[in-house]
Amino acid sequence: MVESEMEATVHRIRQSVREHSKWFEDSLPLIASENLVSPYAKELMISDFHSRYAEGLPGERYYEGNRWVDEVEIECLKLAQRVFRCNFADVRPISGTVANIAVLKALTEAGDRVGSCRLAEGGHISSASFGAFGIRGVKPVHYAWDPKLMQLDVDGTRRILLEERPKTCLFGLSLFLFPFPLKELAPTLQEIGARGWYDGAHVLGLIGGGQFQDPLHEGCTVLSASTHKTFPGPQHGIILGETQDEDIRKKLQSASFPGVTSNHHLHTMAGLAVALAEHLAFGEEYAKATIANARALGQGLQERGFEVLAADRGFTASHQVAVRVGKEGGGESAAKLLEKAGIVVNKNLLPGDKSPKFPEGLRLGSQELTRVGMGPSEMTRVAELIDAVLHQGRSPDEVREEVRELKRGFTTLRYCFAAGEAAYRYYDLVGLPSA
Repeated sequence: MVESEMEATVHRIRQSVREHSKWFEDSLPLIASENLVSPYAKELMISDFHSRYAEGLPGERYYEGNRWVDEVEIECLKLAQRVFRCNFADVRPISGTVANIAVLKALTEAGDRVGSCRLAEGGHISSASFGAFGIRGVKPVHYAWDPKLMQLDVDGTRRILLEERPKTCLFGLSLFLFPFPLKELAPTLQEIGARGWYDGAHVLGLIGGGQFQDPLHEGCTVLSASTHKTFPGPQHGIILGETQDEDIRKKLQSASFPGVTSNHHLHTMAGLAVALAEHLAFGEEYAKATIANARALGQGLQERGFEVLAADRGFTASHQVAVRVGKEGGGESAAKLLEKAGIVVNKNLLPGDKSPKFPEGLRLGSQELTRVGMGPSEMTRVAELIDAVLHQGRSPDEVREEVRELKRGFTTLRYCFAAGEAAYRYYDLVGLPSA
């Protein structure tokens, strides 16, 4: 009885996953923190690497059986340094937040002051007292912010840094429209003896493609990130550095292991190696297309009466577009209504918002639709469909059919190997037999 009951449960779970995959195949994913792995990366993520352990560094493991794991990880490290033009990499953190905690462990002590952005100004939750900052017991020093330009107020931030003198300065955002003014602030960091740290989770692929900024050569010693947003890899983490300081390197490595990880998820590390190699081949083209699409989406939404932030600056220099939808019912209501039409976005805090549960903003990302071949004309069509739901009052069910029709021509992965003629459909469940 129990065996048959549990087998039925397994089938229900499989069916839920299939329905999820089919739903996304028919939808327009615009979540700025998501992306799609290539067929080669996906293959390695269901390999035997998934079942193994490899604590420590290549050649210095605490487990046997790691000959080929070492080969892959060494290649992954070399590729990471090549893509990001740096002399240090650690690919053992298993997520962006874990990478952030590792950097905090390496560079700070409890009670230290650390510069960061407020959540309502785009800061990530890991820099909050209830996130990684709280775990490490550091005190945030918030920068001055220009909500019209959606970037740091350089003069105001200089004054704060000179007064508060934080030990480390984190430059990173969850709502990430424009590069940080790192070069302008670098002399101030040097004056107060603060180390620059960049959280590039959202813009990692744009940095790797040479289309955003180069933080490790503009004043930051360390870059931490997740690897699945504009960088189209598996859900994993990475720490990168440009330093000759052997003490810093050792502290970062020790913070990764044994500090915040034991085994570092070898299957996703292998997938990351593939993604890095593909980014060397396709990253520049992909980053350019992603940014062009985000700007086209912003333009399309503004032309249809939406309040798109930073319109005077071309809306964005990244994959993200920020839209204030207070008059459309707020971010919570707008996001849920769009989901019914198969347009997947997230509510987001904007400058001036008080409640993270009921913000006035939506955050949209172009990276996933770019990955399947959409261009500026399709972004204009996406803007039309959003307008149909939020301004024209059309039924989400009716608009859903138009969403399906648009998406039908875009289920083949681009900017990777084994695409094109192979017609790799990223919603296919590799390794699972048909139901």
